[in-house]
Amino acid sequence: MFLDASHLVRRNPPARHYGVAVTDIDADGRYEFVVAGYGCPNRVLRWDGSQLWDIAPKTLADADRKAIGLAAGDLDGDGREELYVLNADTFAGQKSQADRLFDHDPHTGQWTDLFAHPDNQAVRNPSSGRSVAVLDRRGTGRYGFYVANYGRPNRLYELGAGDRLFDLAPSLGLNLSTGGRGLWVGPLASDRPDVLCVNERGANFLFRNTGLGTFLEIAAELRLHDPDEHARGVAVFDADDDGRLDAAWGNWYGPHRLMVRQPDGTFRDRASPALAMPSAVRTVIAADFDNDGYEELFFNNLGEPNRLFRFTNGAYRLADPGEATLSDGLGTGAAVADIDGDGLLELLIAHGEAAEQPLSLVKVPPNENGWIRIAPLTRFGAPARGAVVRLTVGERTQIRVIDGGSGYLCQMEPVAHFGLGTANRVDSVRITWPDGTSHTLTHPPTRQTIPVEYPRG
Repeated sequence: MFLDASHLVRRNPPARHYGVAVTDIDADGRYEFVVAGYGCPNRVLRWDGSQLWDIAPKTLADADRKAIGLAAGDLDGDGREELYVLNADTFAGQKSQADRLFDHDPHTGQWTDLFAHPDNQAVRNPSSGRSVAVLDRRGTGRYGFYVANYGRPNRLYELGAGDRLFDLAPSLGLNLSTGGRGLWVGPLASDRPDVLCVNERGANFLFRNTGLGTFLEIAAELRLHDPDEHARGVAVFDADDDGRLDAAWGNWYGPHRLMVRQPDGTFRDRASPALAMPSAVRTVIAADFDNDGYEELFFNNLGEPNRLFRFTNGAYRLADPGEATLSDGLGTGAAVADIDGDGLLELLIAHGEAAEQPLSLVKVPPNENGWIRIAPLTRFGAPARGAVVRLTVGERTQIRVIDGGSGYLCQMEPVAHFGLGTANRVDSVRITWPDGTSHTLTHPPTRQTIPVEYPRG
């Protein structure tokens, strides 16, 4: 299915890379891939019309640290996303290299680390974490950064007056502790942003948003706890085409899961034997790469072939990943974005951990399938991560959630990308923001990206 496009990455030496996030670092209205460097510089890859160039300023490159997880979100309501970089010089317990929370200073034009502020040093994350995601728990347009730690309590950082950071996880019931791994944020158990944490050496967590900005943990109640496995990547999408969100995650050398929602609201594993087959899984991504109107499911593995599943005859069936198979690839992280603006998603795959390898960039060949991309914005003009977008063509509705963090260590582009197959007309698109506010577009034009401002008044 995929063709190798790695030659489009300008200067692509072997290195140890982990997580990949997608955000607009240089505020030019276009997104970049941000890649975590482990003992090497973090990279910011910007499309210049023909290639991806590294434009990381020295502060963000942060070459002396060991980064693994990344996420972006508008912490302070200035309309520009901050960048959280999760560092891990040890893979369990206490670490010596603190995380970074980079904020762009509009007066100096420089990026600064909010954790370096004297008032914030006491709340820095001392624990070895894995994933980070952003959460607008009250629907205000200001995001907190939720960190899944390994063997230590999880954290939720929000910003108070004077650029002071607070860890609110203990007061909100989010500070549970186990082998934290993958994160996903969105309305899975409520109509507000919930938090799904898939874990190892302990059961998964699903924190249901009460609507008051507090949370209740209900994974076992919904049968999403999977206590005997060791999870890595997670994706949430409509797996059975019924217009409701389901979940998939990969278990490290254990059976992978495809958890489909039942009529009573609980979930049941519907993974086929091919999908469930154990592997050294890392990132799990759901995205419509070929624009046929159905999301593919991609499993990025470490040291063995990657896997692709396509929705065919009502089920997810094993397909040929083509040049994304990467049989010898040491996959660590991956993220998707339409980085070149042609209406087809690119998939950037990071490698590392066991040895240094170059980045891999793949995409499908051009085709005639239609597409539309919806980019909801907060009231401050930043990406509305956690918003839900539903697209209707005829009697079928597709659903996407603007990504706050997913896969494993990673974060996808903050755009709802819909393939339309042979359809050339969309009936409606309904956007629901994290506070429940909604807006409907009727017969929006296709083959373009449409920013949607937060409704006023």
